[in-house]
Amino acid sequence: METETGATSGEESVRVWLVDRTYSDDEQNLIILTYATPDGERDFRKERALTSYTGDHRETPVSMTVDADNLGHVADDETRERYAGEVERMRAKHDRDDVL
Repeated sequence: METETGATSGEESVRVWLVDRTYSDDEQNLIILTYATPDGERDFRKERALTSYTGDHRETPVSMTVDADNLGHVADDETRERYAGEVERMRAKHDRDDVL
């Protein structure tokens, strides 16, 4: 079952929304995509290697469903609030199947 706020026992997948894109400090040509649940309490990180210096034109989904076991817990209140606000903004602007 898919849920919008997080997983409880018995649920297998959770909808998460893109909240952050950053470049890795450790590796060149690596982008870290962070997705979060609407309440900002859980997150999912996905790394993407850029294919060339001339640009990477792959589409990035604004939301996706992930296995609840692959979600991390967001430790601090400030980050949870920022993620929740960003999810709200993305949901207002985009359908869940949109890409960037």
